[in-house]
Amino acid sequence: MFLKNISLINFKNYDEAELSFTEGVNAFAGDNGAGKTNLLDAVHYLALCKSYFNPIDSQQIKQERDLFMVQGTFDKNGTDELIACGVKRNQKKQFKRNKKEYQRLADHIGLFPLVMISPNDISLILDGSEERRKFIDNVISQTDNKYLDELIIYNKHLLNRNVLLKKIAETGKYDPYLLEILDEQLVSSGNNIFDKRKKFMEEFLPIFQQHYSYLTEDVELVELRYDSPLQKGDFTDLLKQAIEKDRILQRTTVGIHKDELLFNVHQMPLKKFGSQGQQKSFLIALKLAKYTFLHSKKGFKPLLLLDDIFDKLDDKRITKLMKMVSDEDFGQIFITDTNAGRLKDVFRDINIDLNLFTIENQTIKYEQNQ
Repeated sequence: MFLKNISLINFKNYDEAELSFTEGVNAFAGDNGAGKTNLLDAVHYLALCKSYFNPIDSQQIKQERDLFMVQGTFDKNGTDELIACGVKRNQKKQFKRNKKEYQRLADHIGLFPLVMISPNDISLILDGSEERRKFIDNVISQTDNKYLDELIIYNKHLLNRNVLLKKIAETGKYDPYLLEILDEQLVSSGNNIFDKRKKFMEEFLPIFQQHYSYLTEDVELVELRYDSPLQKGDFTDLLKQAIEKDRILQRTTVGIHKDELLFNVHQMPLKKFGSQGQQKSFLIALKLAKYTFLHSKKGFKPLLLLDDIFDKLDDKRITKLMKMVSDEDFGQIFITDTNAGRLKDVFRDINIDLNLFTIENQTIKYEQNQ
């Protein structure tokens, strides 16, 4: 699978743009703010129905315009797939595959798997546990089309239970039978999600360790660990044990919505004790493991998007990383950097053809096989 071309209208800083790509390495070079990352984000839209950086669709429309359009053609097993996304201000997003509009965007997820590596990924380390749960959910949902539905069901039951807890606090009326029904619903979907997350992590961990060891040449001891309240006992029992606390706080305090991924380096929290280089290597290994996992499950190679990843990596790690992602285990790659010369030098050194686009003042110039 690879993306053959893309066209943009009023997307972020672009009035119009049309680009054609090769199956190998496609790079965008230009100053900060030129629009390199916006091109990656347009590719992300086509694959996953949304921006990687901003969940509000209307904010992707260029200023003083009323709509944006992103359209692209994927080659999937020799068959062209035309994907189009359109957003008008104050209207519902339209997403089409081969000119037929989706009724549910969830039906598109996983058809064109994609992995993005970006400086924004630092939020996985620095922000709260929700970001790390989203990472797990994103990977699983690209390989299991029922997983997103299960998450939606769980969150609906969780909301209903929390509403009841607030109502109990406000009225003083406690209905144990209604709570028991809501608990049963929450437990059913929660256990399904827990089982899938647990199975995923069992497969994912050794893949992550392999990639991290390659990037760092085994000089650092890191740990990636899945931590869930459901590992501590039966979900139904946990809910019963926590009911008094839940009534006081007026929310459900145990469940898979409290799951966590723990990142450690030399047995210490990566967030506090990891250097910038260690954190960067950890995140890259995490995303490359995601790529390998998706490849193994889908049976074809996802797209790999690398946004300004040279920052905070030394030359040795840059060369190892580029050599890794340019070999036969990886497919089409999109990469950005502020330094066109550095891109040319890195790929010349590892004898890989580079299709380079330079961007200046919204003008995109193409340099073939530099």
